[in-house]
Amino acid sequence: MDKKQQVKGKYSKHDWRSCWAVEQVPGKVSGAWVSRGTRVPVSALFENLRDSASIEDFLRWFPGVRREQVEAVLEHERKSLSAALASARSSNSSDR
Repeated sequence: MDKKQQVKGKYSKHDWRSCWAVEQVPGKVSGAWVSRGTRVPVSALFENLRDSASIEDFLRWFPGVRREQVEAVLEHERKSLSAALASARSSNSSDR
């Protein structure tokens, strides 16, 4: 599996329900999580950032997406990763 497939798979399985900036609508972009009010998949943001695009580049390339949405998605992901890391640390310390 190449890196693009890994990124796409990761963000399609991520629980985005608590992030106001995204939506998942059956039949819209095959049910992928997209920036609310657009057809731009969340995975497109992470793929472009991974490929060295800036947030400004992304917003220019996807004009329907607002900066506030990008910031909310990135903050949601930061919190999710922090929680997962804390959980893993807690699990590892209880194994000792």
